[in-house]
Amino acid sequence: MKAVALFSGGLDSTVLVYHLLNQNAELKLLSIDYGQRHQKELSSSSTIADALRIPHHILELPMLGNLLGGSALTDSSISLPEGHYAEDSMKATVVPNRNMILLSLAAGHAISLKFETVAYAAHAGDHTIYPDCRPEFADAMNNVLQLADWNKISLHRPFVSWSKADLVKRGYELGVPFEKTWSCYAGGNKHCGKCGTCVERKEAFELVGLSDPTQYKS
Repeated sequence: MKAVALFSGGLDSTVLVYHLLNQNAELKLLSIDYGQRHQKELSSSSTIADALRIPHHILELPMLGNLLGGSALTDSSISLPEGHYAEDSMKATVVPNRNMILLSLAAGHAISLKFETVAYAAHAGDHTIYPDCRPEFADAMNNVLQLADWNKISLHRPFVSWSKADLVKRGYELGVPFEKTWSCYAGGNKHCGKCGTCVERKEAFELVGLSDPTQYKS
């Protein structure tokens, strides 16, 4: 498999990279600055890509944040909600149409490289809040990508039915350096421990019974 993988530097996409490498995939990693409120994930993506010696490109499109308003992830004036993803308040972290935009950019890159696959790390825990992580979206996007160019490409989404705990377990098996990944929506030097992604991260390690190497403020 030759694939362009969307790579944020977070836990999910890092497990994806290791998972694909384990399957002997040829990878190019694409990270995108879309105007998110901090750069910690992008910094982590560079650190991990450099350690793995995989070609990695950070596409700088911070102006997208001005177009994709109304989200706590792109607008620092909106308070970040705390608590579990299942809570309705977490909808404040939805970035409008984000995955379709990012996957389209990755697809264009893949087509230019004559690669046949785009990969992303959406998992079952995302479905509650993020509509563009649902299996129905992934299936429809795969159909679109099949029509996007004369040379068909496909959307690889191996974790779409996996839980976050499944990802942690798989990452542990593959030797993923979890301490180098970044999930927290708040940024800073340590994970806040309170936002939805921090809560989910903590919970996943607990469910699997593994020690969480993440440094949390609380």
